[in-house]
Amino acid sequence: MTIDKNLLDTIDHVAICVVDVKAAVEWYTRTFKCEVCYQDDTWAMLQFNNVKLAFVIAEQHPPHIALFSPDAEAFGKLKTHRDGTRSVYIQDPSGNAVEILATD
Repeated sequence: MTIDKNLLDTIDHVAICVVDVKAAVEWYTRTFKCEVCYQDDTWAMLQFNNVKLAFVIAEQHPPHIALFSPDAEAFGKLKTHRDGTRSVYIQDPSGNAVEILATD
């Protein structure tokens, strides 16, 4: 079966909850080949070859998966984040948080 990757949506990142962002960044960058895109006390973003991995503090950000969509506004009102991205959070049928990122 041949898959036309041009017809597929793009996952930007997966965000997982951690207790200590700094400790998570130190462990992942020491253990795996990745680069830090952003880091503060409440979240961090690491770039891997194929996807980004975010670390979040549960009280600050929900664990989630983030996808790009040219129709992000169709999912709800977009919020501009401190890193300049615009997105809206929705839930899948199982209640998982899904972040829809604008492509502009």
